[in-house]
Amino acid sequence: MNQGGLAEGVGADPARTSFSMLRDVKEFQAAINAPERCVVPVIAAVAGHVLGLGIDIIAACDVRYAADDAQFSIMEVNVGIAADIGTLAHLPKITGNHSLLRELAYTAAPFSAADAAQLGLVSRVVPGGATAVTSAALALARTIAGKSPVAVAGTKRVLLHARDHTVAENLEYVAVWNAAMLHTESLAASRARRAPQFKPLRTPAKL
Repeated sequence: MNQGGLAEGVGADPARTSFSMLRDVKEFQAAINAPERCVVPVIAAVAGHVLGLGIDIIAACDVRYAADDAQFSIMEVNVGIAADIGTLAHLPKITGNHSLLRELAYTAAPFSAADAAQLGLVSRVVPGGATAVTSAALALARTIAGKSPVAVAGTKRVLLHARDHTVAENLEYVAVWNAAMLHTESLAASRARRAPQFKPLRTPAKL
């Protein structure tokens, strides 16, 4: 029996519609939160308006810079939904002012780059608009790219693990990680007193 066809024949099934919507939302969540699963750090440089989904995206990034003209809003309550793609999952864990976060999430009030820095959403406010904040982010990316890719990838893994686990669990995790990664180019170069020669990581771009 074609139950799907039967359901369609007798009218729309609200449960089927809800199930389909849930699947779509979860797929969208996975796509928007891809920066968190990326092996290398992802740096967000934002200018102008960062609204709703824009905050979902940058909240999944490792580092966030904002131009001084950036304007933000957790605006989902204005359209009758809770922010369901990442903002409400990430921000309580990356911001230091929960009272301000709740105020902004409950009211959809716009907030400035300076407010975003106070909240902990961005780590740096860059004067000069989009060009300047992009240059600052690229400079940071070049600095990170000059480090051991294995060490940087490992640091990202450990930080993500620490966010969701106890201190004791994370100490065990990092001990196992470092024990497995002792033969890095950085350490070999240090022992040989030479400059390290890093090669790109040949791994899938997911953690």
